[in-house]
Amino acid sequence: MMKEKWRFIDSGNRDPYYNMALDEVLLEWHSEGKIPPTIRFYGWNPATLSIGYFQKAEKEIDFDMVKKHGLGFVRRPTGGRGVLHEHELTYSVIVSEDHADMPKTVTEAYRVISQGLLEGFKLLGLDAYFAVPKTEEEKNSLKNPRSSVCFDAPSWYELVVEGRKIAGSAQTRQKGVILQHGSILLDLDEDKLFSVFKYPSDRVKERMQRAFREKAVAINAIANRTIELEESKEAFQKGFEIGLDIELEPYTLTEEEERYVQQLAKTKYASDEWNFKR
Repeated sequence: MMKEKWRFIDSGNRDPYYNMALDEVLLEWHSEGKIPPTIRFYGWNPATLSIGYFQKAEKEIDFDMVKKHGLGFVRRPTGGRGVLHEHELTYSVIVSEDHADMPKTVTEAYRVISQGLLEGFKLLGLDAYFAVPKTEEEKNSLKNPRSSVCFDAPSWYELVVEGRKIAGSAQTRQKGVILQHGSILLDLDEDKLFSVFKYPSDRVKERMQRAFREKAVAINAIANRTIELEESKEAFQKGFEIGLDIELEPYTLTEEEERYVQQLAKTKYASDEWNFKR
């Protein structure tokens, strides 16, 4: 039986505004029926701090430290908390809400899409599994995150290795289309991550960083070898094909499509109105 063909785009390292613009444009094009479901891999140049759609930038972020580290900054169209995009593989999945294999609820669709990530981790030799909060206390803690930092706690069907979160994802639904994107950490500069957020006191910062260390981990901190970016790309590309039972066909944007994305990046995602609106 023929497998469904999805589009695959590896857009390489791009600036933060382009990255968010391309995700939005792919959602738009898919909603208009111009492109099939799409999986995209990308990186960040410069390394970037992204915040969730609902976060308050001025209240939560230390922009002097963002500048000191030479980081980019952008607000995502998805929810969730702050993510330092540096030593990672970032992915996005764009698929219609009414796709035959997509459950109607956000949580269950999240599980289906993340099956591709799970298979990717397995191909890298990691014993990953889905975190499913069991107690009422765990469920309530998901609704009221205490930290501005993503990866601070596993949410429904987040991917976990040895009890610690190893991939962070966020989802939005617009125009009948699901956009799920997230970070697969290869390595993590924990001190840099915690330096760009504001805290009531140094003691609170230290406590949160200590708790974070117990809950989150990067691939190369637990793998018994060094896993490079190219190997991780191959594993997760294959993982998505296995997990979603699809065939991925590589695609490169045309010059006209590139111009369209660049225009949205400049007018929307690079604007202070977007990034500091809350």
